[in-house]
Amino acid sequence: MDFYNKLPRNKKEFALFMLVISVISVNIIAPLITCFEVGFSFETWGNVLKILPFMWPTVIVIVLATYHPAEWLTHKIVSKGDSFKTVVTINILCTVFLMSIILTVVGTWIGTQNVSIEPIVTFFHKWPRNFAISFAVEALVAQPIARCVMSALHKHQDRPKYTCNPAK
Repeated sequence: MDFYNKLPRNKKEFALFMLVISVISVNIIAPLITCFEVGFSFETWGNVLKILPFMWPTVIVIVLATYHPAEWLTHKIVSKGDSFKTVVTINILCTVFLMSIILTVVGTWIGTQNVSIEPIVTFFHKWPRNFAISFAVEALVAQPIARCVMSALHKHQDRPKYTCNPAK
């Protein structure tokens, strides 16, 4: 029942689900990673906010590009009959794994507004931290909120349609 109530049922709902997750994720993950990289300050936070309009569409494209590979990987790990929480957690793990690999490089290019070899050279130093931050935000904040939105939407859609019948 959780699969039906807490996850998107169609493309429109998938778009809403992805919108909620991506807006939350981009607004938390990018600033956190940047602040860990260059230091926590209001100036750093302000600079990140200027980059977010470029980062957000990139995240959407990467989500769409990694969606099927992450689903494939998830189904290789989980078994039929595994609980909703297990499947969702493994799916988040697989999605964040793939996305963090790409965004550790591409996100640095966007954030620094400079395409260089530096994020590739420092990849194995930075990726574990980026993965951990991203996984924590996705698993503990963004996805639970998005599933709550889906649950509320489905509860609204599935409620009985009572009509006022004054004749009775």
